[in-house]
Amino acid sequence: MALRKPASGTNRNLREQVVQRVRSEIISGQSGPGTMFSVPSLASSLGVSTTPVREALLELSRTGLLQPLRNRGFRVVEPSRRELEELFDMRDVLEIHAARLLADGPRRDLSVLRVHADAIAKAVEREDVQAYLESDRAFHFALVSAAGNALLTDTIMSLRDKMRLYGISSRAGHERQIASVPEHYLLIDLAEKAAREALIELLRHHIMSWKPIFVEALEQTQRPRQPLVSIAPRSGRTQ
Repeated sequence: MALRKPASGTNRNLREQVVQRVRSEIISGQSGPGTMFSVPSLASSLGVSTTPVREALLELSRTGLLQPLRNRGFRVVEPSRRELEELFDMRDVLEIHAARLLADGPRRDLSVLRVHADAIAKAVEREDVQAYLESDRAFHFALVSAAGNALLTDTIMSLRDKMRLYGISSRAGHERQIASVPEHYLLIDLAEKAAREALIELLRHHIMSWKPIFVEALEQTQRPRQPLVSIAPRSGRTQ
C-alpha cells in the first residue's frame, strides 16, 4: 500500500512514514527475525523513491531493530528475553520518573491526550493493531513530553521503539488492549489532578502488565520445533 504523500513533498516526512510503518511491522512481530527489507522493493511497494526508504532503514538499524547487510538489504535482528526484560526495567525507571516530574511540575494543558485516548479506543474497537500501536505511541509521547524534560522524552521513546511487542495480536494481547483503554483516560485524570502516587501506581501497572504477554510470545518464537518422528512399519513375524 502506497504511503500518503505529504503536501510539501519532502523526503523527511516520507522517511518518517516509512520508519513508522516498518517499525510497527517489526515490533509487533509481523516481520519476524531474519526478514529482509530491500530498499528498491520496499520503495516500489510503498510508491516512493528509494532515498527516504534508505534513510528510514538506516535509522531503524541505528536503533538495533535492523542489521544492514552489504549489497543485500536490511535484516530484522532477533531479540532476546534479556533485552526485553532490560527494556522493561529501564522503562519502569524512566517513565515513572517522568510521571513524578509531571505531577510535581506546573499544570499543563493535557487536552491532546484525550484525542490520542479516543484514537486508541477506536483502534481497539476495530481490532486494528497498526492503529493501536500508532495511537498508543502518540499518547505516551505526549504524556512524557508534558514532564518538560526533552532528553528524558527522547530516551524513553527510543526505548519504547526498540521493544518487541510480540503477542500483541494474540488473544491475551487483545484482551490487554481492551483493558488499556480506560487506563489511558484514568492516567489523564490523575495527571490533571497531580495525584502523584496514584498516577505512578497506575502507570507502572499499565507498563508492566504487558511483560508476561511479550515474554511468553517471544519464548514461543524462539522455542525449537520438535522434529517429526517417522515410525516405520515393522516387518516379519512377532516372536
